[in-house]
Amino acid sequence: MAWVTHMRLLTILLGWLFPMMALAKAVPLDDVSRQEIVERIAPVGTVCKQGEDCAANLGAVASASSEPRSGEAVYNQFCTACHTSGLLGAPKKGDTAEWTKRVSATGGYSKLLQQAYAGIRSMPAKGTCMNCSEEEFGNAMQYMGVKQE
Repeated sequence: MAWVTHMRLLTILLGWLFPMMALAKAVPLDDVSRQEIVERIAPVGTVCKQGEDCAANLGAVASASSEPRSGEAVYNQFCTACHTSGLLGAPKKGDTAEWTKRVSATGGYSKLLQQAYAGIRSMPAKGTCMNCSEEEFGNAMQYMGVKQE
């Protein structure tokens, strides 16, 4: 019987809610409030295809460094979460015995680099560094203790 009581209360509540909403008046906004709302809901970017007129008006694009990132930089930004703790069996930074074992098991440094770059065991392709080059990825491996051939 309790659900019947709840249903009656819900019906009464909804019976009052809809007419109140229908009779409600819009709150007038001052120009400052209106401008703040416009800024909050403004698009954060645009899509412009190469060759379209809008592409010429985009302005300067941040240029990437011509130098590959160091192994330490890549490791600290992308690899540290798993390779510091050994999460999901990831070999730890500085554990040369484990790294040597993995290099031998895969047939050499180059093969391990290729496999890791493509994704190996629990690690997805490129780890979590989707914009790492193979060279930068290799720099990170060497920083962790993998000996290059």
